[in-house]
Amino acid sequence: MFRLGLGRQPWRFPVVQRRLYAAKKPIPKLVTKEPSTFSRYSPWSPHFAYSWKARSFLQGITYAVGLLLATQYVDSIFFSNVDQQYGSEREIRIAIEKLKLALPGEDTVSTDPEVLKSYGSSDNSYHPASPHSVVVRPSSTEDVVKIVNIAREYRVPIVVSSGATSLEGHFSGVPTGSICVDVSGMDKIIQINEADSDLVCQAGARWEDINRTLKEDGIPLFFPLDPGPGATIGGMVGTGCSGTNAVRYGTAKAEWFLNLTVVLPNGEVIKTRRRSRKSAAGFDTTKLFIGAEGTLGIVTEATLRLAPRLPTKVAMAQFPSIDKAVDAVQEILNSPYGANFQCVELLDNNMMDAINKSGVIEHTYPVSDTLFFKIQGSPESIKLAAKEAQAITKKHSSSQFVFAKTDEEADDLWRNRKHALTSSIAYAGPGAKCWTTDVCVPVSRLPQLVAESKKDLAEAGILSTIVGHVGDGNFHALLLFKNDDDLGKVSDAVHRIVHRAIALDGTCTGEHGVGVGKKEYLVEELGEGTVELMKTIKNAVDPQNLLNPGKLYPDGPPKKVTK
Repeated sequence: MFRLGLGRQPWRFPVVQRRLYAAKKPIPKLVTKEPSTFSRYSPWSPHFAYSWKARSFLQGITYAVGLLLATQYVDSIFFSNVDQQYGSEREIRIAIEKLKLALPGEDTVSTDPEVLKSYGSSDNSYHPASPHSVVVRPSSTEDVVKIVNIAREYRVPIVVSSGATSLEGHFSGVPTGSICVDVSGMDKIIQINEADSDLVCQAGARWEDINRTLKEDGIPLFFPLDPGPGATIGGMVGTGCSGTNAVRYGTAKAEWFLNLTVVLPNGEVIKTRRRSRKSAAGFDTTKLFIGAEGTLGIVTEATLRLAPRLPTKVAMAQFPSIDKAVDAVQEILNSPYGANFQCVELLDNNMMDAINKSGVIEHTYPVSDTLFFKIQGSPESIKLAAKEAQAITKKHSSSQFVFAKTDEEADDLWRNRKHALTSSIAYAGPGAKCWTTDVCVPVSRLPQLVAESKKDLAEAGILSTIVGHVGDGNFHALLLFKNDDDLGKVSDAVHRIVHRAIALDGTCTGEHGVGVGKKEYLVEELGEGTVELMKTIKNAVDPQNLLNPGKLYPDGPPKKVTK
């Protein structure tokens, strides 16, 4: 009636043939139960209710899914990163190829090992270096958006670099792989609004170049924030920096940044506010990104407020002790002429000794604690302010007061302050290295902090010099050493200085920022509640933790806030 395939079992027959076969062949009494629902629909069951084609199709689909899952499992074992929060090595490779397609151009996307190493380390820092997977050099906000979208798709962390002057490890890569976005090429001054005393620039513009351009264009304005040479606007925003002018003009967290253009972790571009000098509309979102160290968004443009460029003179006074010098500074700044003082810098006796021996200046000065002043204003107000400062410093036992009457004398006098770092390294001899740290306390407590720190360093056998922005209680200790074996001893001394500053109602950093080097102190300084609030904001803005992970925030996830 019909032909059976050779060796074919009845349960493999097509459904019609199987039924005919079953009708001819009585079912043994042993099998009396009806097939279960599962067995009727399982392609491996002898009771499968459908055709052999359906059976083959379902079996093939099952094998394919199993093979796919097995492939992913093997990939996760042999090719993925340890931290599955971020993309695997394979995903990073795909992301790099997509970056090359999205941002064509010579050297725009680099995977050169030497380049990756240089961007993940710095001669300015002794924090652990970590190279990146790729360095990308955008030229516009649109380029940055492309980078962020690719990074988000493949879960690759992003670390922004610009001036590369960081001292606290902000630049280092992520061990599981990261994209370094170098915005130093985004250095254009987009618009100068002289009548409004502001300008718009890209994040890679250097503050020195901005002021040079304004001066060359005959515009009587300047940008008063003056951190170290080479610092860029993006880095200054990220660290909340300041500089020698802070006693008169404040820090980056003052009103010097009117607005920011920011690329968020989701690829969206926002502008934090309009260009008006002031605004009471909503949150001050500009300040949210100042000091966030690139963990909440990538700043691509900024509107800077400018100040009038005023005539400036330089003066110097020397004292028998730091206590006397600080007492004089407090009285000067609280006097009617306090607003005329643009800079008030302290160099301790070791620093003056280093400068004398370095040969960077023509004249030598007595080795004692010394104040350097920049006095600004009209010629008449400068004379009156200098006269007031001379009287006050004499009252506090100053051994001499020098006032530069010409620009040449002023440059020569200020050169002492300008060459503090290079003089310190030369002071320690050939092969010397320098760990620079900074802390800040209320001005009245600065003498105690400096005295205790100098005593501690001397007892530890560490050569050091000190330079301070004494007008706002900020000082830098330059710890000098030659042998890498001394690095641990120096690091311990830095920790003690920081703890001492916090105990005096101060901060672990006045202007260098937190990075990886000082995040462990935030709970001690700010309290657990404030730190948890910071983490909550970070988690809300960047839930994938793609932007500069491992920096600023103390390790560990945000804790749940309980009533």
